Amino acid sequence: MRIHLATDHAGLEFSRQLSAHLTEAGHDVIDHGPATYDALDDYPAFCINAAHAVVRERAAGIDALGVVFGGSGNGEQIAANKVLGARAALVWNHSTAVLARQHNDANVISIGARQHTLEEAISFIDAFIAEPFTGEERHVRRIAQLAEYEATRDILGKGVDQ
Repeated sequence: MRIHLATDHAGLEFSRQLSAHLTEAGHDVIDHGPATYDALDDYPAFCINAAHAVVRERAAGIDALGVVFGGSGNGEQIAANKVLGARAALVWNHSTAVLARQHNDANVISIGARQHTLEEAISFIDAFIAEPFTGEERHVRRIAQLAEYEATRDILGKGVDQ
């Protein structure tokens, strides 16, 4: 599987170690930055680029997922979710990693590098990668509603306020 990574300065060391772990596990890792430590760097472009790559490759039939890091993971998740077709979930434990795939078919996860040990983060990421989407009708329906809203700014028959 291809895994796209992005971070800011707070997650740079995590990202490097995670890249090595994922490569050793047989994944093709693409790092969208940053390449060097800069305490004043800005994460949005890095995370948006990773999310774009995931969405683009999945649309082309390539098995791809993304992982973005930051101090808390909040801003990185928000940035990734600005990409049409990205479904980025903030992960803070094993259960949220698994449910992100099972129920939401998340294609990107965000983790707070200052909130977890490297070992915890790796266990969350490995669980996320290994877990398939259930494909249950209720989850498919909800994901379709999100895609409809992205495309039209409405969900027919659901009373979305304009």
